[in-house]
Amino acid sequence: MQVDIPLALTTVAAILVLLAGRALINRIGVLQTYSIPEPVVGGLAAALLLTLARVGGDLELQFDTRAQAPLLLVFFSTIGLGADLRMLARGGRKLVILFAVVVLALLLQNGLGIALASMLDLHPLMGILGGSATLSGGHGTGAAYGQLFGEVNNLQGAVEVAMACATFGLVLGGVLGGPVAQWLIHRHGLKPLAVTAQDVGPGSLTTDERRPLSPESLMESVLLLMVCLGLGTLLAEHVVVPGIHLPTFVWCLLIGILLRNTLGLRGFYQVDGPTVELIGTVCLSLFLAMALMTLRLWELVSLALPILIILTLQALLVVSLAITLTFRVMGRDYDAAVIAAGQCGFQLGATPTAIANMQAITSRYGPSPLAFLLVPVIGAFLIDITNAVVIQGFLALPWFGF
Repeated sequence: MQVDIPLALTTVAAILVLLAGRALINRIGVLQTYSIPEPVVGGLAAALLLTLARVGGDLELQFDTRAQAPLLLVFFSTIGLGADLRMLARGGRKLVILFAVVVLALLLQNGLGIALASMLDLHPLMGILGGSATLSGGHGTGAAYGQLFGEVNNLQGAVEVAMACATFGLVLGGVLGGPVAQWLIHRHGLKPLAVTAQDVGPGSLTTDERRPLSPESLMESVLLLMVCLGLGTLLAEHVVVPGIHLPTFVWCLLIGILLRNTLGLRGFYQVDGPTVELIGTVCLSLFLAMALMTLRLWELVSLALPILIILTLQALLVVSLAITLTFRVMGRDYDAAVIAAGQCGFQLGATPTAIANMQAITSRYGPSPLAFLLVPVIGAFLIDITNAVVIQGFLALPWFGF
C-alpha cells in the first residue's frame, strides 16, 4: 500500500529526522566520536525504518520532495555569498593541487571499476557505472550514463544499477568522511588556525562586528539569496556554454560569489556572514534529511555480489587517497584533514554530503575557511565537467563501441 505524504508533512518529517539524528548522536558515543553528520544519522535511521515497513508490512510512504531543488539552490547561493576571492587567490596553488588529486581519483575510480568488472566477468561498462559516473557524478550523471549504456550497448538493468550505486556512494560518503578527518586530527595532533580579519573577505562581518539576528538582517540576507536564485535560474535557462553544461546550482553559486565580492569591495554593503551561514546550514540539513530518508535501501539489497565488491573497493580507494595523498599534498594540517573529509563526501556521494562532513568536523574542532572555499569550487563545479571528460576518454577506448 502506498501513502502519499504532502509537502508540509514531508518537511515536518525531515525536521523530525534531524532532531532524531541529533538525539542519536548525543546518546551513541561512537557517532559523536567520529563526527557523523546529524542528517546522515537521522536520515539513514528513517530510511531503514521505512524499508522495514515496506518489506515487512507492504507499506510505502511516498514523500513530496519538491522542496529539495530550491533548498539545494539556496544552499549553494550561501556558499557563493561566503566565498572570499582574496582567500581563493591566497589558496590558488592549493586549489590547483586539490584539483589534480581529484582528476587522478576520477581516473583511478574508472580504471579500478573496469579492471574489477573484467575480473568478475561483468561488462566493462558496469565498471564505469560502479566508478566515477555514479560515485563522483551522483544520481543524475549515473542515470544519464545508465540510460546511454542501455540504449547503445543493450546493457540490461543499467539505470537500476546506476541508481543503486549512487545510493550506496551517498551513504558511504556521509559515513566515512568524519572518521577519516577524526583519525587524521588525532594522529597528528592538529588544531585549527585562529580566524583573523584577513580571513574575512570583502563584504562580510567579523564575529565581533556582526549584527544580532533580527528581521532586518534576515530580510537583507533573504533578498541576496533570492537574487542569486532568480539570476542563477535565468542564466541556466538562457545561457549556453559550448561543450559545457552548467547546472542551475552552479550559476547560483557564481552569482553569490559575484555579489559578495563586488558589493563589499568599495564598502557599499556588508553581507551578514553568520546569518547567511545559518540559512545555508538549515537548508543543507533539510535537503540531506529529505534525500537520505527517502533512500530506497532495498535497491542496495538487490545489488549482485560483484557490484558490491566493486563499490566496497572503490570506497577503500577514496579513503586511501584522502589519507595518504590528499592530506599530505594539501599541507598535513587541520585544513587538509577537513578537506580530506570533504573529498570522501563528493568523491563517493555528492557535494552537500561533503559540506555536511566538514560542518560536523568544524563544529567540534574549529573553523576551516580554506576547506569551505576549495571544496565547493571543486565539488560543485570543476568535478562535474572533468568527470564528463574523463568518462568520455574511457568510452573512446576501442572495446566500448562508442
